[in-house]
Amino acid sequence: MADVLRAGLIGMGAMGRNHARVVHAMEGVELVAVADPVADAGTVPTGASLVENVEQLLELGIDYAVVACPTAFHEPVGLALAEAGVSALIEKPLAHTAEAAARLAEAFESRGLVAAVGHIERYNPAIVSMRDRLEAGELGEVLQVVTRRQGPFPGRIADVGVVKDLATHDIDLTGFVTGQAYRTISAQTVSRSGREHEDMLAAVAHLDRGAIANHSVNWLSPFKERTTVVTGDKGCFVADTLTADLTFYANGVVDTEWEAISNFRGVSEGDMIRYAIRKREPLLVEHETFRDAVLGKESNIVDLRQGAAIVEVSEMMLRSAATGQTVVLDRAGAR
Repeated sequence: MADVLRAGLIGMGAMGRNHARVVHAMEGVELVAVADPVADAGTVPTGASLVENVEQLLELGIDYAVVACPTAFHEPVGLALAEAGVSALIEKPLAHTAEAAARLAEAFESRGLVAAVGHIERYNPAIVSMRDRLEAGELGEVLQVVTRRQGPFPGRIADVGVVKDLATHDIDLTGFVTGQAYRTISAQTVSRSGREHEDMLAAVAHLDRGAIANHSVNWLSPFKERTTVVTGDKGCFVADTLTADLTFYANGVVDTEWEAISNFRGVSEGDMIRYAIRKREPLLVEHETFRDAVLGKESNIVDLRQGAAIVEVSEMMLRSAATGQTVVLDRAGAR
């Protein structure tokens, strides 16, 4: 393989432009071309060509591609890349259905190609630090994970609802930080914006080692929030992934002399610590991780089987909301 990897990008929308910026500046990679039938040539980084489709991109000769087109096109684009023997980093969600996601995973696996899903929260400094501390036992047994992900409606999203676009982040990071898989899910959704897809989700899940997960996700809030709270035997971790801050709230250990609350037998308030964390851009770390995987180096990418399991859990949420029933997963999902 060449010293400098030749990369292509499919899709030059809002997320595609971010991918183009990062790949163009990354060491050891050359952004050869962008494939998008409606993109403005002025948005393409200097030195990269603009072509109309994935077939034209493949003719230029690339080592890997970044797939950032609308979710509905992930399957045909991904299958074309796999057929051509080209590795791929595919934006989340992996595909529009669990069946399509499974077909993509099989296509790349059967050819021995490197392929990953862009679940960017795994590279957020606050989430990485939280996971390391949970694995070290700093919180004791994990009892509950609560995520809140909300903000205004993004007009660029047209082919999926808030569950597959946003909640997939929370499904993935929950499994990532706890090491637990989803077992049962009960969910409610609503659609208030006049679209065919849902724009609000409230979900409760049980994980396979006893923890409870609660997810509140919507496109109906005038402010942006990205918060993950993990409660354990020894206190709580609170991660703000917008600012990459991680805070620890310890259970209290000082006896109280206040008679009115002295009989309380629950947890009391203890010390608070905000950790100093090295903050690198998650998207850059994600791309560096994938580049290293393509080069054959040890790398913690989110493989397509993991991405397919996350899509499956998101569909279980939608099924629960549609039927009004708790859904039990037949096998381990999204760990």
